[in-house]
Amino acid sequence: MEATAMAKAFNPADFEKRIYARWRESGAFSPQPGEQEKFVIVIPPPNVTGVLHMGHGLNNVLQDLLIRYHRMCGRRALWLPGTDHAGIATQNVVEKRLKARGLSRRELGREKFLEETWKVKNEHHDRIVEQLMRLGASCDWSRERFTMDEAYSRAVREVFVALYKRKLIYRGEYLINWCSSCGTALADDEVDHIEIPGKMYHYYYPFADGPGKMEIATTRPETMLGDTALAVNPEDERYRDCVGRKVILPLTGREIPVVADSFVDKSFGTGVVKITPAHDPNDYELSRRHGLPVINILNDNGTLNDNCPPPYRGLEVLAAREAVLRDLKAQGWFIREEEHKHPVGHCYRCKTIIEPYLSNQWFVSMKSLAEKALKAWEEGGVVFYPAKWENTYKHWLSTIRDWCISRQLWWGHRIPVWYCQSCGEMVVEKTDPDSCPRCGGELRQDEDVLDTWFSSWLWPFATLGWPENTRDMKDFFPTSTLVTGYDIIFFWVARMVMASEEFLGVPPFKDIYITGLVRDKQGRKMSKTLGNGMDPLEIVEEYGADALKFTLCFMSAQGQDILIDKESFKLGSKFANKIWNASRFILMNLEGRTLKAPEELSLSPEDRWILGRLNETIGRVRQAMTAYRFNEAAAAGYDFFWGDYCDWYLEICKLLLAGGTGEEKDRSASLLVYILQESLKILHPFLSFITEEIYGWLPRLSGTGEAGGLLINASFPEVRRDREAPEDSGRFAALQELIREVRTLRSEFAIPPEKRIPLTVVTDPGFAGEDYFRQSAGLIGELTRSQPPRFLSQEGGTPAPGAVAAAGNGFEAHVFIRDFVDIPREIQ
Repeated sequence: MEATAMAKAFNPADFEKRIYARWRESGAFSPQPGEQEKFVIVIPPPNVTGVLHMGHGLNNVLQDLLIRYHRMCGRRALWLPGTDHAGIATQNVVEKRLKARGLSRRELGREKFLEETWKVKNEHHDRIVEQLMRLGASCDWSRERFTMDEAYSRAVREVFVALYKRKLIYRGEYLINWCSSCGTALADDEVDHIEIPGKMYHYYYPFADGPGKMEIATTRPETMLGDTALAVNPEDERYRDCVGRKVILPLTGREIPVVADSFVDKSFGTGVVKITPAHDPNDYELSRRHGLPVINILNDNGTLNDNCPPPYRGLEVLAAREAVLRDLKAQGWFIREEEHKHPVGHCYRCKTIIEPYLSNQWFVSMKSLAEKALKAWEEGGVVFYPAKWENTYKHWLSTIRDWCISRQLWWGHRIPVWYCQSCGEMVVEKTDPDSCPRCGGELRQDEDVLDTWFSSWLWPFATLGWPENTRDMKDFFPTSTLVTGYDIIFFWVARMVMASEEFLGVPPFKDIYITGLVRDKQGRKMSKTLGNGMDPLEIVEEYGADALKFTLCFMSAQGQDILIDKESFKLGSKFANKIWNASRFILMNLEGRTLKAPEELSLSPEDRWILGRLNETIGRVRQAMTAYRFNEAAAAGYDFFWGDYCDWYLEICKLLLAGGTGEEKDRSASLLVYILQESLKILHPFLSFITEEIYGWLPRLSGTGEAGGLLINASFPEVRRDREAPEDSGRFAALQELIREVRTLRSEFAIPPEKRIPLTVVTDPGFAGEDYFRQSAGLIGELTRSQPPRFLSQEGGTPAPGAVAAAGNGFEAHVFIRDFVDIPREIQ
């Protein structure tokens, strides 16, 4: 191609889609067969109904950065993509659509409802994949997985049956978290505890066997309809004589006992606690210790059931609270109410207040699984970046409770348990049974599905074909690095380690990089409510994918949140524009030049300096990438290209290309192309599209081993000792210091660029750079816009008076400004 065919203005829309199509068509995203070291990332699967927000953008940008870097380092790099069926979230979307059509899932029936859900899944899946591609994600799409694929579903069933037969899965009636809106149980980790303003209500319970009464305080008076006792602390002298007596439960007439239990806090409220075992986890445990009855007062839709007196049946919780308070006041039992802030559990999906609910559910016994996951971390099998998140991991595993895995949904992996209609036999098998193995009777499958996390905790190995002994399992498991957010360390990260240790005996990955949060400039979390969220695709449309990617990498300091607004992405956009303009200038100045590799050239000190700086940059980037310090890696590439290469070396070469000898022009052109080529390789993981586009325009230098092809497949530069020239680098650094000092003086006194100032340089005795300064007189003159500089040593004379001096390391620069400034004004 002709170099001048490069568009004058940088416009990422001209080539991003074309470049991505070339990458895919070439098979660049798939690891090539071989024996070399592997590097594997499995994507944290986005919910199939979700739309990617800036947090997803950051997460996927960092994964792409890692996979491109390790691919260029010669490793068999696999980034395995996929999506999660997201049981509750997806079912909610479908039910809302049905409601808009005047239908419900019950009217539709399970089979038809699932058909509708698969349509929604396919529609949203295509959107998510398109978003990832627009970001430039170099995933191996040929290996894409979904948590309800047929093969993946086999892995889910394999794990359920195995854990059941190992007595690690059980079914029982327990108090669970119930979302009346979603109509399903939730695990403890799926409940968000949010502090809200409420009230503390005080009222009496009269004794059944004589005069007297006991005062209690509660935030939920409506649950009194399910009370089965009052409790006091056995060491509380105030109530010692009350233990063993009975009180009458107001509004119901039931008699309930007063029990003593050390669980009761003497200092809280009145020191008397009402016990409602079916609707409070602590009360439930106390009821088991004291053999108290358990009375459930709720229907699954959040209304009061027939265990309550008739006036309250069918009321929703808040309406029942008002009715109970009204009747307590009318009957003279109410004392007072007071303002009281307290944390209340909310559904993590729909934000409905959670009700503790007594229900038959399936659970995983977590203790032994957690011990293995904890040991994996203690022995260094998994490492967190930053290390502070190890405490979260350790605390959750050390205080873990059994995991409720059944959900009252239709969308998801149906629990592989069948019940015989004739003899009641329960069958748990990997394949669907035809009839009862005991009596031959007809079987009914459990109606519930498994918690979404029960499938996603298998993600690192089920995506590779487990439980089959596949080629991918042999080649790519265990994986290398997980990049994820801190909020699912316990939801997902710890559980993946548990599953992998239990079924494969090794952790599923070694390194766990926890991203920071993307916040607005005020430090607030981005949300729809605040209206401060940003769509990554809007940024891509305005600035290009590279601007988004580079900016997020540049600002992603390990262990810190990222504070951005839309203007922040101008950083990446300006840098991409700088790369484009510099590359275009170089390509437009190659006509008639003979290009050679650096080894074939006679190099100047500034040439050796730039090669040394290139070497240092390669080392800095490699070191930072190994330590997951992405911002340091991005800054190293930025500083080198913009500062060293463009601001210094390119400016020097411009002078040589304009007025140097033929040999000097060939040398400058050759080194400009070579260093641009190496710079594009360094920057490719951060700015993938523009570097690939420009790389395609570059001529290949003889002797460098470059044979064309795509940059995505090129080798990442190595640190090379033959580039190191500390003496030349030191001399050029002194020259830079001189030029900066003179430029600073010009700027301070506002001397116009067209005015060439007299300059004298006085060097210290024995100054090592003196000869180089004298050889570079023309360069100094051009870069400082001065007259041909005079050189003096301190032993050989002093400059004439009337100059402003600036001191450097081993020299002084005397700038004669008298004729170029308003002296009286400067004195004033």
